[in-house]
Amino acid sequence: MGESNLKKTTLPLLLGVLLMSGCSLIEKEPVTVELHQVAPVEVIETKQGVDVREVSIIDPRDNSVIEVLNMDEYQNEEELKAKAIQIASDLAATIDRPMIPAKLSTSGELQQGQSQMILKEDELVTRLLDNSIFNKQVILPIEETNPNVTQDQVQGINEVVLGSFTTYFDASVEGRSFNIKKSADQINDIVLGPGDRFYFNTVVGNASKENGYALATVIVNKEFVPGYGGGVCQTSSTLYNAVAKAGLEMIEVHHHSKPVGYVPVGHDATVAYPYLDFKFSNNRPYPVVLKSAVKGGSLTIEVRSAANYVSN
Repeated sequence: MGESNLKKTTLPLLLGVLLMSGCSLIEKEPVTVELHQVAPVEVIETKQGVDVREVSIIDPRDNSVIEVLNMDEYQNEEELKAKAIQIASDLAATIDRPMIPAKLSTSGELQQGQSQMILKEDELVTRLLDNSIFNKQVILPIEETNPNVTQDQVQGINEVVLGSFTTYFDASVEGRSFNIKKSADQINDIVLGPGDRFYFNTVVGNASKENGYALATVIVNKEFVPGYGGGVCQTSSTLYNAVAKAGLEMIEVHHHSKPVGYVPVGHDATVAYPYLDFKFSNNRPYPVVLKSAVKGGSLTIEVRSAANYVSN
């Protein structure tokens, strides 16, 4: 019994030693193992691309980018629309300008004025809110209009009076007389082509001390008080009546808060730079010229044109 138990114990131990020492009880073909070097794993950081909805606003006059609007900065459509309206309004304040009409020199040569420039605000807002333009460009919709008259068209333009009006003043009141003459000279020989507009405040400017106007009586808050530029409203009112008689189109007219003595009630046109203006346009199919003359205590303003235009 002891020998049998010894064999049972010894045999497993012998097998274990042989296996651990790499020996095999069964002969086999040698096994060849090829080891290949594995390239190190390259770690690549990936960044999720984020689409930024931007619109570049382009000024067509010089192709410059004047503003970039990031649509994603606004929580909803109402905020975005409010921003678009604000942008349009702010840009219009810097772009819009009225036309300065052409003017005849003392030698009869036509001196070109300045074009009218207008930013179409509603159209700009519509373009900015157009979803199809994300990550694109919006060109500012600027409308430019040049004075519609040439040198050839002003031949004989002084021949026929279309409308005339005269007002009177006390020539002994120096400040007022000076202001009437100075403002009347500014509008003399202004030429308006078909469709051209006249803005009194643009042509005459601010009747201030800095611009050379004298101290005289003006109407402020329904009271007669001293102020620079007193008398300029007599020029604008005289012009208004001449233009009305010529049948030109009125655009903007304001009346004084108190009656004035140089025109009938309701026939005046007050101006107060830059708030109140007198504006009209030439609705005739040919050019007209404005003529002004101060003689003693009278101011006469006429609207004239060439005989060949009027007869046709």
